[in-house]
Amino acid sequence: MTTLLSARDVRALAEELDLRPTKQRGQNFVIDPNTVRMIVQAAELEPARVVAEIGPGLGSLTLGLLEAGHRVVAVEIDPVLASRLPRTVAEFHGDAEFDLVNEDALRVTDLPVTPNALVANLPYNVAVPVLLHFLHTFGSIEQVLVMVQAEVADRLSAAPDSRIYGVPSVKAQWYGQVSRAATIGKNVFWPAPNIDSGLVRIVRRETPLGSEELRAQVFALVDAAFAQRRKMLRSALKDWAGGAAAAEEILVRADVDPQARGETLDVFDFMRIAQAARDRAAAENGGPA
Repeated sequence: MTTLLSARDVRALAEELDLRPTKQRGQNFVIDPNTVRMIVQAAELEPARVVAEIGPGLGSLTLGLLEAGHRVVAVEIDPVLASRLPRTVAEFHGDAEFDLVNEDALRVTDLPVTPNALVANLPYNVAVPVLLHFLHTFGSIEQVLVMVQAEVADRLSAAPDSRIYGVPSVKAQWYGQVSRAATIGKNVFWPAPNIDSGLVRIVRRETPLGSEELRAQVFALVDAAFAQRRKMLRSALKDWAGGAAAAEEILVRADVDPQARGETLDVFDFMRIAQAARDRAAAENGGPA
C-alpha cells in the first residue's frame, strides 16, 4: 500500500470533509507524492528527527515525513482538518509516532514532544510571523525547511544591498544561516496558487548571537531602520534613538556610516548598533552596559 496521498486521495478527503480551501487560512494542499518526497529530501534531516509541522492540512507532507522515519508533531488550527488527520495517519502508517496540536501556531508555546526540526508548507498569509515565532519559542529546533510563496522565500534568503532585503531577511539571520533551496511550481497544489512557491532552509547557529534582551533590541532597531527604507539611518533611527543627534552618535560609536541605509547592513551590523545604544545609555546613567 502506498504511504503517501495521491491527488485522488486529497480530493476524496476534501469531499468527505466538505472542505473548501480558504485564502483566509492560506490553504493550498500538495497533491503530488514526488514533490512531497523531494521536500522531505531537501530538508536534509538526520535520521529519526522529531519534526514540528505547521499547517499539515490533509496530511500530504505529514505522511512524507513519517515515511522517512521521523516523528511528527503537527500544529493545525482548523478543527475539521485536525479531527481527520490522526485517522489518515493511522490508515497510511499504522502506529507511527505522531502527535497533533489543534491550536493557532502563532500562540503555541509548548508541544507534547521537543522538536529538533521544523518542516512545513506554511500557510501563506502568516508564513513569516509563524516561522519567527517557532524559531524564537523553540530553541531546540536546529534545522528548518519551509515552503512559502516564492517572493517570500526570496525575501527571507536575501542578502544586504538587495532591493528585496528587509526585516524578514535580518530577523531570520539572527537565528541561523538562511538559504534558498528550490522552487515549487503551482501545479502540484490544489487549489493551484497564483504564483510559484519556494523552499527556504535555515540551519540554526550553534551559539545564539546574544541574549533575549539583545534580540528584542535588535529586532526593534531593524523594524525602525526599514520602516522608511529609503531614508538614511541617521534619519530613519531618530525616533528609535531619541533624536537625530543621538542616532548619529550611536551610529558613529558602532562604526556605521550615518548616511548608510538599513538595506546595506547585515545582522551583525545591527547588533553593533544595538550594543552601541546600550553602551551610550549606560554611560549616561553612570552604570555598566
